Amino acid sequence: MQTALAQTTFVIVDLETTGASPKKGAAITEIGAVKVRGGEQMGEFSSFVNPLAPIPEYITDMTGITDLMLAQAPVIDEIFPTFLEFAGSHTETVLVAHNAPFDLSFLKSAAKDLDFSWPNYKTLDTVTVARQLLTKEDVPNCKLSTLATYFGTKTEPTHRALDDARATTEILHGLFEKLGSLQIYTLEALLDFAKTAAHIQRKNYWGLTSI
Repeated sequence: MQTALAQTTFVIVDLETTGASPKKGAAITEIGAVKVRGGEQMGEFSSFVNPLAPIPEYITDMTGITDLMLAQAPVIDEIFPTFLEFAGSHTETVLVAHNAPFDLSFLKSAAKDLDFSWPNYKTLDTVTVARQLLTKEDVPNCKLSTLATYFGTKTEPTHRALDDARATTEILHGLFEKLGSLQIYTLEALLDFAKTAAHIQRKNYWGLTSI
């Protein structure tokens, strides 16, 4: 049975962290997420997360997030179950992120550390889809800020979780419009398109992913 994109619930998530990889000891400092269906916003989630470790200076310079701002924030043990509740059932929700492997690596690492069973969410990476739909004549790269400018998003990416999740949501909707020209109107067709795109891009990489 096919599920129309207009009837699919998407949770677009963005994280700020203390570094590039949880395998190197980096931790989540902020979670932002937007839930949408049929082009309508259903809710937002936003929270600082106390990483229980100092934030590197270059991260503060990039995000504006300081140790003081996180001092009274909940630790990941407290906020992670709340985020999963917001995200909803893996049978109904598709998780979306810009450079999704980055965000998913931290979320899955948190689940493992907390002995949570990670829900088997279907996932979508807006970078992968954008690289396949847009040419170098359209955009020089697939940074979040570049795509936000291309699609004319109302929210400007700022290296803050909720702002970036909002911008990614607008980019996602812009990508959906372009997918229509390819007659892609169902979730199954979209996921197949993204899977094929990822395979192609592993052989022919282009574009950067960060802001």
